[in-house]
Amino acid sequence: MTFAWYGHLKDLKTAPLWIAIALSWSIAFFEYCFQVPANRLGFQYFSLPQLKVLQEIITMLVFAGFSVAYMKVPVTRNYFFAAMLLAGAAYLIFSEKRTS
Repeated sequence: MTFAWYGHLKDLKTAPLWIAIALSWSIAFFEYCFQVPANRLGFQYFSLPQLKVLQEIITMLVFAGFSVAYMKVPVTRNYFFAAMLLAGAAYLIFSEKRTS
């Protein structure tokens, strides 16, 4: 999703908007084909809030790598603070017992 949402900002700057939209949706479609079954499987083991926090952590890790490696955005201390907050969120949400 990261590439579908942000890759066009670098690669398709001069392309018409409809091309960026079509390309982004075609990339996103394949990710959804993996994400939906993964959520169904994951929901057997994790609660809905746990799945969401896990998804956000994975998304932020992928985004951080993408922004540094592909978009050449420098790492700042805020990246590390954000990572610590996500680790705290994971701790809090995974320390709860699943009720369903």
